[in-house]
Amino acid sequence: MLGESGVKKIADRILACSQADQTEVVITVQDSQLTRFANSAIHQNVAERNTRVNVRAVVGKRIGVASTNDLSPGALQRVAETAVAIARLQPENPDFISLPGPTAITPVDAFDEATAAFTPQARAQAVDVICRQAMAEGLVAAGAFSTTVYELAVVNSLGVFAYHPSTEAELNTVTMSDDSSGYAAQVATRAADLDAESLGREAVDKALRSRNPRALEPGRYTVILEPYAVQDFLNLFSYLGFGAQAVQEGRSFMAGRFGERIMSEAICIWDDGLDPSGLPLPFDFEGQPKQRVDLIRHGVAAAVVYDSYTAGKEGKQSTGHASPPPNTYGPLPLNLFMASGQATLEDMIASTERGLFVTRFWYTRPVHPRLVIVTGMTRDGTFLIERGEIAYPVKNLRFTQSYLDALAQVELVGRERRLLSGLGGGDCVPALKLSEFTFTGVTEF
Repeated sequence: MLGESGVKKIADRILACSQADQTEVVITVQDSQLTRFANSAIHQNVAERNTRVNVRAVVGKRIGVASTNDLSPGALQRVAETAVAIARLQPENPDFISLPGPTAITPVDAFDEATAAFTPQARAQAVDVICRQAMAEGLVAAGAFSTTVYELAVVNSLGVFAYHPSTEAELNTVTMSDDSSGYAAQVATRAADLDAESLGREAVDKALRSRNPRALEPGRYTVILEPYAVQDFLNLFSYLGFGAQAVQEGRSFMAGRFGERIMSEAICIWDDGLDPSGLPLPFDFEGQPKQRVDLIRHGVAAAVVYDSYTAGKEGKQSTGHASPPPNTYGPLPLNLFMASGQATLEDMIASTERGLFVTRFWYTRPVHPRLVIVTGMTRDGTFLIERGEIAYPVKNLRFTQSYLDALAQVELVGRERRLLSGLGGGDCVPALKLSEFTFTGVTEF
């Protein structure tokens, strides 16, 4: 780890030699270790350490960004000079006002010493638990167990200095037979919070129950979506429309609809980088404090997230959601939560006369951003429900469905939530039962 003094030394050197009117330095340090397994055996253990320095230079209303991972004094001077040179080649941006100044930041503890010190042997022991469970049932297991130490620092010439260290551990597995598969995953700031035995049982059970799948005609079905599938909704909403730039450019599903109910009253979605039940981050990539932003309140479009640039265009304050520069997509919520309900998965299944139980989606792609029409496929356990019971596994189906329309038809919301790795942070999501979901094609597996 560089530590607070180490990142400050790097930033101060760049600020001292920058000839820009304003200068921002973003330093990201990542020390990650990964144990990967397939065919029920570990086949790779790798480690990577990297420090990336991004410099944003402002010359008048011209902005340039340059980056390096060479921390030598000469390289740091060159990256500062390169950012200025790039800025001078850019057209003026009339909407740019200024880099943000310093604002009080509420610290949040997201660093675990035990996770930072986690060994390859400890990861191998967890993987061994999953592989033995799979082999005992004649299945094969694949997946990965990673542990990472992060440091993020943001410093600028206006007096901003923000530093945050964190740890993250993630374990996922796909367990397979010749004609079935099961999936399980979990992420946490503490490796000790990951339960390899429970995850292994979950994936093995799903793979066993989804053997010998039957073909099912596409059509409209009631669906029960596990949290893995529900998370895809949040990822697409974040990417397509929960940011101010998407609204300002008229491509967000939120544009022109604030105060309007666009989802079921049962749906509440918010972003909160300070909540310790997620993967907390107290400030954004401009060093501005994170704020809780209620995006959807009981189905009503309530708000979107801002960085300093998009906020300045509307005379507002940043909500602390700037993305790393340079970017073309604007501010994004990275710590999303969906409110839980009162139902168990058993309640959802028992209340369904005929429908589908879906473990997760994969290879999802937006078809119509403003309507949030998405196409993708089911994966790792899809089952037909009849008369309140899971009847039999079915082959995977392709869907083409508006996620907005789907969340307007929520019947039940799960009582338990699961923390999963998201676009750049963590998403905390429950299971959902939706009265209608459109499947448009079938597969051979």
